[in-house]
Amino acid sequence: MANKPVVMINFKTYEQSVGKKAIKLAKAIQAEAKKYRKVETVVCPTNVDVHPVAKAVRIPVYGQHVDQVLFGAHTGAVLIENLKDVGAKGTLINHSEKRVEDRKALKYLVQKARALRVTTVICAANLREAKSMASLKPDFVAIEPPQLIGTGISVSTAKPEIVSGSVAAVKSISPKTRVLCGAGISSAGDVKAAMKLGADGVLLASFIAKADNPRKAIREILKGAQM
Repeated sequence: MANKPVVMINFKTYEQSVGKKAIKLAKAIQAEAKKYRKVETVVCPTNVDVHPVAKAVRIPVYGQHVDQVLFGAHTGAVLIENLKDVGAKGTLINHSEKRVEDRKALKYLVQKARALRVTTVICAANLREAKSMASLKPDFVAIEPPQLIGTGISVSTAKPEIVSGSVAAVKSISPKTRVLCGAGISSAGDVKAAMKLGADGVLLASFIAKADNPRKAIREILKGAQM
C-alpha cells in the first residue's frame, strides 16, 4: 500500500451499509476497485460486520474502533486481537464520533496494533491534533474537521490550509506516517485537490455508503485518486 493512493470508505452505521447490505456494498466497491489497481481501496464496516464482509471480498477490511483492553472482564469492549482474528487488516481510532480522549490509550493501541501487524488510522480534528497523533507514529493520520463531516463540503477545498499544514506537520514528526484527507469528500475534484495538497488519499463515508448508485459514486472517487 505504501506507494499507492488510498481510498478508505467508512460504512458507519447507516441503514444502507449494515448487515447484508454491508456485504452488498463492499462487493460493489470491490467490483469498481478492480478497474483502478493503482489505488488501494479499503472498506470499514461496523465491527459486527467485519467478519462477513472480510469473507465476501478480497479488498482490505478495517474495523471502526478498538478499545484499550486486555483479555478479561470487559463486557462490550472491542479487543484488537479479536478484531484481527475475524478478518480486520486495520482499524480506525479516535473518529470524531468515537473519540479516545486518553492519550495513553491511544499510544497503547498504536503499539499493540503494530505488534499484531494491524494498520492504524488515527483521526484528527485539526492541525494541533494531527501533530499530537503523528508523535504516536501510527500508519495513517486522517485529518477530518468534524464540522465538515457529511456536509458535502470538502475540507480539501474549504480549508486547504488544514490539509497542507497537517501533511507538512505529520511528515516532519513521523515521515513514515501517511496522511488521509477526510470530511465532505464527494467528487473526483475533491480527491484530486487533496492529493495536490500532499495527502496520500482520502477517508470518506456518506457519499459512498448512502449513494443510490454506490458503484457510480466509488467510480467517481477512484477516478480522482488515480489522476
